[in-house]
Amino acid sequence: MKHIAYFGGTFDPVHSAHLSIARRLTEIFSFDRFCFLPAFHAPHKPDQVPTSALHRYAMLCLATAGDARLFVSSHEIDQREKRYTINTIPELCAQHPDDRIYFIIGADSWADIKTWRQWEDLLLTTDMIVVSRPGVELHTDHVTDEIRERVVDLRGETAFRLPAEPSQTSLYFTDAVRSPVSATQIRADLTDGVLDEPDHLPQEVANYIKKYELYT
Repeated sequence: MKHIAYFGGTFDPVHSAHLSIARRLTEIFSFDRFCFLPAFHAPHKPDQVPTSALHRYAMLCLATAGDARLFVSSHEIDQREKRYTINTIPELCAQHPDDRIYFIIGADSWADIKTWRQWEDLLLTTDMIVVSRPGVELHTDHVTDEIRERVVDLRGETAFRLPAEPSQTSLYFTDAVRSPVSATQIRADLTDGVLDEPDHLPQEVANYIKKYELYT
């Protein structure tokens, strides 16, 4: 059985913190495969219109091209409609019937998890990893006791062996990457066409954004 991670999000644009999360979690959990899963349009963010899925997918491919451990899945954007994670996860599992799937979200998504469709079912039937970030506290006050019992707090841990034959799904908390970089900040920074913190973007992505005049 392989352990396969899917990192969901809009990635508008993909930045250094996203890539650090992918590489660090692959090391800590010894994932066999790590896949970015860009959303066509996140349903729990109805008021935000993302950049074209084609551009976001292309930027992810450029950002990961040099790392053989990282992949980009077009599963959700191929549907060309808003997709709910509760529906996507079973489809991904069907693609990997003999493997274990782990779904990764950020601390901000965890704070808003109750806005997700069938969020309780999702947390009870899916292995999830929540990555902390500065300024957003990870807590479980907003979820049920049954979900709290599944939390495996790995904050402060630098390595972890996933159970070979897990009896149930788990919810892992990790602070392996604590970067303040955000896509919102980068988009705002790029409105004048100049990125004040160039190390926040892979050079290939920065070149792509400049070429296609995104975010200006």
